[in-house]
Amino acid sequence: MLDLELLKTLVCVVDEGSFTRAANRVHRTQSTVSQQVRKLEQSVGKTLLLRDRAGGNVSATEDGELMLAYARRLLAIAGEAEHVLSAPRSARVLRLGVPEDFDVSRLTVLLAEFAASHAQVRLETRSGMSTDLRAGLASGELDLALVKREPGDGPCLAAWPETLVWVGSRHGTSFETAVPLVLFPQGCIYRKRMIYALESAGRPWHIAYHSHSLAGVQAAVAAGLGVSLLPAFARLDSHMELGVEDGFGPAPPTELAIVGDPRAFSSVEQDLLAALKQAIGEGARALAR
Repeated sequence: MLDLELLKTLVCVVDEGSFTRAANRVHRTQSTVSQQVRKLEQSVGKTLLLRDRAGGNVSATEDGELMLAYARRLLAIAGEAEHVLSAPRSARVLRLGVPEDFDVSRLTVLLAEFAASHAQVRLETRSGMSTDLRAGLASGELDLALVKREPGDGPCLAAWPETLVWVGSRHGTSFETAVPLVLFPQGCIYRKRMIYALESAGRPWHIAYHSHSLAGVQAAVAAGLGVSLLPAFARLDSHMELGVEDGFGPAPPTELAIVGDPRAFSSVEQDLLAALKQAIGEGARALAR
């Protein structure tokens, strides 16, 4: 490994053109500067400097010129690294996980308002399946998460019931022989509810379409590919709500919960938690009306 201190001495001697002037610049004795240059030459096995015995001036050899170019680059990179690492961090990162099928319109307004009032915080939001969000919270990849779950399934910071509705296409969907289902991937609570409800009723079913995104499920239902179970807010005008007369009984509500470790919360997490509670609570009350 090249010693940065020795490289710095080499650059100084070449720039000054003299061991004496270089020694004065770095506040060392001339013999110390000479020793450092010799040590560098020994480590690379090359003569780097030539000394004019008559005038006392110093010049770089061909190998010295090559080493000098690398020395300047290495010293510049080292200085940059020192500056970056010693500079205070301007923003704290706060990582939030949200379900893929959460109400995006409410969420984006909430996040924009939070970011505007917390300029010192960089909010990173990740969407995904609730099972993945729980895993991210457990591994420390997330600080706070909204998850869809069975009511009362473990501790939480706040929770709201989520009304589910069966939906099909307004243009009609055929399910006389077997019910075609439009599903989220494995692990989704809606998927479990649909399959359990049909199995309990003794109704045959098959998977017609599955998607990781709410938009994909909504579009497949609207096109008539199958029926699905969605939160009430996610029913579109192109959907038709299905009821008992269609062979679909009311589905028990799921739960939208905020989960996280309050022991690790600073005032920033508390502020985000309060904003989430307000936004989700207002949405829940609006749907209840």
